[in-house]
Amino acid sequence: MTWEVKQLANIKSAKKRILVTARKTAINKSRKSEIKTYIKKFEVALNNGEMEKAKAYLKDIESRLDRAAAKNTIHKNAAARKISRLQARLNKIA
Repeated sequence: MTWEVKQLANIKSAKKRILVTARKTAINKSRKSEIKTYIKKFEVALNNGEMEKAKAYLKDIESRLDRAAAKNTIHKNAAARKISRLQARLNKIA
């Protein structure tokens, strides 16, 4: 993989940090996007009345949010809040 980033840095360690930051940013973006996709799938399943699918998606979302929080992609309280709100929506309909 080549990471093309404009570099203003002259120091070797600063150049490395720029590359590492770009790589981690891409990973974090991917992780957040994946979570959003699963939340959309959960909402579609919930709206269509497919409770078993919605429960499966919620379990998957929960593990992905916990993993993202553990990796500091999102704040742990934000992850807990999202899980809580999704669970509440599921319980309300079920």
